[in-house]
Amino acid sequence: MQYWLMKTEPSEFSIDDLAKKKLEMWDGVRNYQVRNMMRDDIKIGDLVFIYHSNAGADTGIVGVVKIAKEAYPDPTQFDPKSAHPDPKSDPANPNWLCVDVEFVKKFKRIVTLHELKADLSLTDFRLVKRGNRLSVMPVTKKEFEYISKLALS
Repeated sequence: MQYWLMKTEPSEFSIDDLAKKKLEMWDGVRNYQVRNMMRDDIKIGDLVFIYHSNAGADTGIVGVVKIAKEAYPDPTQFDPKSAHPDPKSDPANPNWLCVDVEFVKKFKRIVTLHELKADLSLTDFRLVKRGNRLSVMPVTKKEFEYISKLALS
């Protein structure tokens, strides 16, 4: 099993939205590095932190989901009315992929970005590294377990 972090803006799609739906397509990724991780590395059953970005004081890790379906062509790339169309993408050889995620749990409290940055045990955590702007990133098992415990405190 591998561990990941996926960023979302709660005004677009939040952990609460996923809790209501239970299962949802994680679409709209338009970064080749992330697309390649989806294609090559992200597998069914992997656990994922959901990170609410651009949420003011509530920016941080809010819960856990799991991968329910491995990478497949993102249908939004072919829909000109979607929020993420890509007219250059060819249905025979799509540029973009998505995965399905399933709700696992919402944390009782947000593990804030400020808290993550201040924690000396997380100095190597990719999210707090300068210049790391990926919307999906790997998380080590040790980091996943440590942050999950923080969410309980």
